[in-house]
Amino acid sequence: MTVIVTGAAGFVGMHVAERLLQRGDTVVGVDDFSTYYDPALKELRAARLAAHPAFRMVRADIAEPEAMRALVRDTGAKRVVHLAAQAGVRFSIDHPFAYERSNLAGHLSILEACRHGEVEHLVYASSSSVYGDRPLTGQGFREDDPTVSPVSLYAATKRSCELLSQSYASLYGFPQSGLRFFTVYGPMGRPDMAYFSFTEKIMRGDPIEVYGEGRMARDFTYVDDIVDGVIGVLDRPPAAGAHDIYNIGDSSPVGLMDMIRTLETALEREAVKIMRPMQPGDVTSTYADITKLNALTGYAPRVALAEGLGRFVTWWRDWRAMA
Repeated sequence: MTVIVTGAAGFVGMHVAERLLQRGDTVVGVDDFSTYYDPALKELRAARLAAHPAFRMVRADIAEPEAMRALVRDTGAKRVVHLAAQAGVRFSIDHPFAYERSNLAGHLSILEACRHGEVEHLVYASSSSVYGDRPLTGQGFREDDPTVSPVSLYAATKRSCELLSQSYASLYGFPQSGLRFFTVYGPMGRPDMAYFSFTEKIMRGDPIEVYGEGRMARDFTYVDDIVDGVIGVLDRPPAAGAHDIYNIGDSSPVGLMDMIRTLETALEREAVKIMRPMQPGDVTSTYADITKLNALTGYAPRVALAEGLGRFVTWWRDWRAMA
């Protein structure tokens, strides 16, 4: 099977593409290698994928509709995993048009390419941010909970993508599955994520800024568990014309201060902490109810935070040693 993976030089995209290659699929990756963070890390991920003979990378902007339409047509791919997007809640405050292009125009471009290419299943990345700012209770966020109060432009674009997909599934009949990712972490991750940037600062001896006075909580989900869910959904397309949405997280939120203590243990160093208030666009907590995804695929996260951060730290030390 030939699968197109957009954002293949990105964190989740690389791991998804690699898993598909390992099971024998042919993968065509698409990425524009943006400079949102150091492209050298994207090049490293791409080089890892390039070692597989069944992989090909196309350097292109997903917001170019004719290029995406030609790609789907020429490869004959019937399944697409669309993970490319402009990420980052805080970055969206000062760079709104980057989100308009990558997330809105890009998603629409992929939808058009899939429609004309007769794609049989589109799996795309959404975000837990669509739930807005909600207090942490004993119940996880459910897919049928209200998603009408985004607190960041990033969240608004992701919810918009869900609505675009719903309309295209209804209009043109091709099945789609949206995945609301909860905080993903692990080796080869994004440098703008807290666990990554904290590691860099702690090991340099610099203080870390702890937003929300440390009272925030996140449903940290190890990347291998995320890939299990993505592949499980990809292999189970909904009926023609259907559009399903699934939470994909660990379903075990961890307080920010607990995460920092776990990271300090893995690094064997204590962080110098500067407490800061909540930042615009941030949410207090995230908590995935994964009942729906489990029922479809048997999805059950296996990697606890201490183990996952330990694996990340091992990778980070090796990566920095090569720099």
